[in-house]
Amino acid sequence: MHNALESAFLGIDAIGLVFYSKSPRYVEVETALEIVNALPPFISRVGLFVNADSSFIDEVLCEVPLDTLQFHGDESPLECAQYTMPFIKALRVNSETNIVKLAGDYHQASGLLLDSANGEAFGGTGNSFDWNLAKLKIDLPIILAGGLNPATVAEAISQVNPYAVDVSSGVESSKGIKDIAKIKQFVNSVK
Repeated sequence: MHNALESAFLGIDAIGLVFYSKSPRYVEVETALEIVNALPPFISRVGLFVNADSSFIDEVLCEVPLDTLQFHGDESPLECAQYTMPFIKALRVNSETNIVKLAGDYHQASGLLLDSANGEAFGGTGNSFDWNLAKLKIDLPIILAGGLNPATVAEAISQVNPYAVDVSSGVESSKGIKDIAKIKQFVNSVK
């Protein structure tokens, strides 16, 4: 938890809380609540879910004050919108992904997070995708993810000009363990 809180003071805009038990970044509801309660003001609290049962999401929402939901699985537009709060839909991008069509399908989203398609993995793989696939005009903000780290993020921003960037494994010392020095380098590269 210490790294999550220290990260909040480095100029980040949002913190992601992973409620997907198969992820090395998974947090229990109690830990997520501790993190959220210790955050400074104006840091957006994002809850990340992968094909979660709606009763589990409801349980998390009753316990943890989140600002935005982020759906990384196969959730339909209706499933994402049912919580009547801002949501981000993550897409696993490869050359066959029709981002324009999916932007229309998920038009109620606050943004689309474009991540690498890596088999059955739902993000956090450390792999990037062809950023040329993200150079398009859609009516939703693009959040770029997948393989970003302090060495790649400036070039990614230059090529894609996304609304925001999302990083996880690219600022870790080992799976699930954030490295403050890497986070500082990443933030400096973004600026």
